[in-house]
Amino acid sequence: GVFGVLYRRNAIIMFMSIEIMLNAVNLLFVAFSTYHQDAQGQVFVFFSMAVAAAEVAVGLAILVSIFRNLSSIDIDNLKNLKG
Repeated sequence: GVFGVLYRRNAIIMFMSIEIMLNAVNLLFVAFSTYHQDAQGQVFVFFSMAVAAAEVAVGLAILVSIFRNLSSIDIDNLKNLKG
């Protein structure tokens, strides 16, 4: 996940890498929750996945808007949007 965020220049690949890192943390929470036989970790994962789904929806909407304006979603081209 970190490799995809640091070295890839495609915004969609970067979003997917962030989601991979979030899913790794969720898997860790579920594993610890199961190990300690406590449901709090699983409840936290449920809310974390809901927030991640909302983040993806907003992020993809922003990417579609940028693609319509620039005809590209390359991160290097987005540097031109600075004020």
